[in-house]
Amino acid sequence: MDLSNIWGLMPFIIGLLVTGVVSGVAAGLLGIGGGAIIVPALSAALLWLGFDSDVTQHVAVGTSLAIIIPTGIMSARAHHKRGAVDMEILKLWAPFVAGATFIGGLLAGFFSGDALRIIFGVMAFFIAANILLPFQERLMGHLRNSATTHRISATIVGFISALMGVGGGSLSVPTIHAFGATMHKAVGTGAAIGVFIALAGTLGFIISGWSVAGRPPLSLGYINVIALVLVGVTAALCAPLGAALAHRMQQRTLKITFAVFLMFTGANMIWKAISG
Repeated sequence: MDLSNIWGLMPFIIGLLVTGVVSGVAAGLLGIGGGAIIVPALSAALLWLGFDSDVTQHVAVGTSLAIIIPTGIMSARAHHKRGAVDMEILKLWAPFVAGATFIGGLLAGFFSGDALRIIFGVMAFFIAANILLPFQERLMGHLRNSATTHRISATIVGFISALMGVGGGSLSVPTIHAFGATMHKAVGTGAAIGVFIALAGTLGFIISGWSVAGRPPLSLGYINVIALVLVGVTAALCAPLGAALAHRMQQRTLKITFAVFLMFTGANMIWKAISG
């Protein structure tokens, strides 16, 4: 990446800004951090610039988690103003989801780039199927009042989210909904949980990628500062728009939108892993 050739980088810069707009709206609309959009887009951009495929996926995942910090805060604030954040669930989830995400970020370096892509794709399909055919709700609904079940769920969500580079909303939202929350409240609470995931995961990826060779310029560990600023600021500004849109949609429409979005991004990741 030649930082002196600004005009040559314009397609990269414009692509990151567009990614920020789309991921920001998605964050507010679906209660996700936007990582399901940011990870494939940033990975593709870095591959286009000629970086190694293993490094690009790790940088995309780590930077996505860092970007989710401002996006998640803006999204969670917008939902909280509408009374859509369940503080009791948040208190149960926060310490366990943060701890598991930090560990996942530290261990991410032991996975290849294609392994991370396949994990992302398979989990995206699983989550979409769970939304359309809510087997999780039938299996877990009777455990909604169990604090232990909430903490176990938070630990699993945190670890997988770190490897996917997402704010956990795609996992926490259907889980919280299965425990009895309305879809709107699940989306709002998922957005708040995403902030804890993003903070812990970012720290883990900074540490695990600190001495890795071949990273893009201006990177702290696996966190690329250029992408962090361009996508992060744009996404944070657009997240409240998505939150406002979410509260105008019916719950069923919100569920279907969420599921279709996940299937598309999951298929895209798996295709990149098996065709690369």
